Amino acid sequence: MNVVSAGTVWAAVITAAGSSSRMKGEAGNAGGGKKEYRPLDRADETGKPLTVLGAALSAFAAIGEIRTVVITVPPEAETGEAAAREALPARFLEGRGETPRLLFVPGGKTRRASVFHALSLLEPYHPRYVLIHDGARPWIDEALIRRTMRAALQYRAALPVLALVETPKEIVSAAELPEGTEIPGGLPDRAGLFFVKRHLRRAHIGTAQTPQAFAFPEILYAHQKAAERERAEGFEYTDDAEVWGDFCGPVAVVPGSPENRKITFPEDLGDEIKPEGGAFPAQKLKFWESAGGEY
Repeated sequence: MNVVSAGTVWAAVITAAGSSSRMKGEAGNAGGGKKEYRPLDRADETGKPLTVLGAALSAFAAIGEIRTVVITVPPEAETGEAAAREALPARFLEGRGETPRLLFVPGGKTRRASVFHALSLLEPYHPRYVLIHDGARPWIDEALIRRTMRAALQYRAALPVLALVETPKEIVSAAELPEGTEIPGGLPDRAGLFFVKRHLRRAHIGTAQTPQAFAFPEILYAHQKAAERERAEGFEYTDDAEVWGDFCGPVAVVPGSPENRKITFPEDLGDEIKPEGGAFPAQKLKFWESAGGEY
């Protein structure tokens, strides 16, 4: 049965307000080098090339419980709402068929601020839960979305995580080493050098993906508190799970998908690129099995 929870109203936020500074602009692409507006190697139902943003939106629009989708866009006119609309399949803009309500909101100075703008726009629609997804992840599928939704319904907050395939190290610059630390070679100038601070165990470390799912009132409150902390301390949050963790509590983990990769560089657009990382072996994350649900 695909229904996550009958009567539960969901919303989704798709973030696309970044500058895509690591993508090179090409003539003829809407939004220049903006990765979310780039075409993929497939077409929509009308034969129009499907963009990165269009593919991400299509995945969420296919889930009937999601009634409203907010897309964050750059505040600049050339890459803002008009460019985002141009990058989407026409059926979403025309409201054809069973499509969710589609809204746009200008982003803020940081990703967290952009998400806060979107959540504030959603507040009058009273969703019970919200999914927050990177618009630069076009290969998201329904199974992963629903897995995350089911976990959030049970635990109020959830995110997909991939296991590491490489051994992680915590590193520091040479300037951050304790005074008096001897550096092999006796280099007098330590600027620009990096050294291992800690040898981490990858069995308990993973990489976070999106969508991340949350009970709506709590994540809105958490973002309000995070904004206050940012103003007071200059602290920068890297994702919404971190925001929830600071002000609401633990976030449940579900197995991520290696195919759900994020586009950062132009070469990431190719479908033939082999994804890195892997799903967590079941024995490493026993808690979702014992919780009584197959996420």
